Amino acid sequence: MAEDLKAIARRTLEEILPNGDIDGFRGVIHPDCVNHDPPPGAPPGRDGMIQALGMLKRGFSEPRFEIHQTITEGDTVVIDCTLHARHTGEFMGRGPTNQPIATRQIHIARFQDGKIIEHKAVRDDLGLGRQLGIIPSPGGRPGGA
Repeated sequence: MAEDLKAIARRTLEEILPNGDIDGFRGVIHPDCVNHDPPPGAPPGRDGMIQALGMLKRGFSEPRFEIHQTITEGDTVVIDCTLHARHTGEFMGRGPTNQPIATRQIHIARFQDGKIIEHKAVRDDLGLGRQLGIIPSPGGRPGGA
């Protein structure tokens, strides 16, 4: 069972999200899912997660999740990963920069009936904001000092 949940979580990051597959995403997210970390303005349920997928699809091309570690315990899977993409569309009010981005993330997904019923995330939003030039970096340059 734990290996099945790990496979679903990995497939979500390696195939479904990078391909912007909304039907595939609906297939792995429980209708009653609670997302504890929705993007600004999005509801905390499955609809908000689908909105987040749309934001990713509109703002970035060539998305790829590099998975560093996957941990499974009971009905919960934790994935430590880095999202790599190119900023080619509007994202959080910022027009496309055509710059590559890399942002570290940790996703915690609890499953029920083979679908994600609860999601939590820790993302490096500050680092992403700096890479996109939304937030000034130390030294005043986008992307770092």
